[in-house]
Amino acid sequence: MRYDLTAAAQEIERLLPAISDADLARPTPCEDYSVATLLAHIDGLAYAFHLAAPVTPKSPEAVALLKSPPAPSADDLPAEWRVTIPARLRALAETWRNPSAWDGETTIGGVTMPAEITGLVALDELVLHGWDLARATGQEFYCDDASTAACLSFTEMSAAPGEEAEREGLFGPVIDVPSDAPALDRAIGLSGRSPHWQP
Repeated sequence: MRYDLTAAAQEIERLLPAISDADLARPTPCEDYSVATLLAHIDGLAYAFHLAAPVTPKSPEAVALLKSPPAPSADDLPAEWRVTIPARLRALAETWRNPSAWDGETTIGGVTMPAEITGLVALDELVLHGWDLARATGQEFYCDDASTAACLSFTEMSAAPGEEAEREGLFGPVIDVPSDAPALDRAIGLSGRSPHWQP
């Protein structure tokens, strides 16, 4: 199945202008991540998932990055992040709008998987980290129905019995959320975050 990453990428871009330098040290729902670390992670993941698409030419440097990405660090946040992050988000969405991006296999984070799963993981990352960023900086977060449904599907798969090893390092322990809660809240809980998190 193919997904459109555009709305989720645009939502993160929408959040950026309201983030001040004073916000960079604030905590986020990602344990041990400040806003600066989260922004550096978003910058890096947007670039990495763009590179990972089968339609993107791979330089030796790109192959090395996809096999062994660095851990997110606030020190890696570009000084011009207000310019680089939107540019990388747009490139990411544009790359995965190519139907051929969803064919074959890709490698990212040292893991090789079907391209359609990689694209879904990219969308999940955009939704969850967009929510993280909005919550950490006191902004509203908007997620379209299709992206919400895709994120919920992925987090449900990750929380299924037998997926513990795959989940390790990706999500924290599941947080119970009522079954009649909004779909995004359920996805947030399945990812190990509390929908009611406050800084």
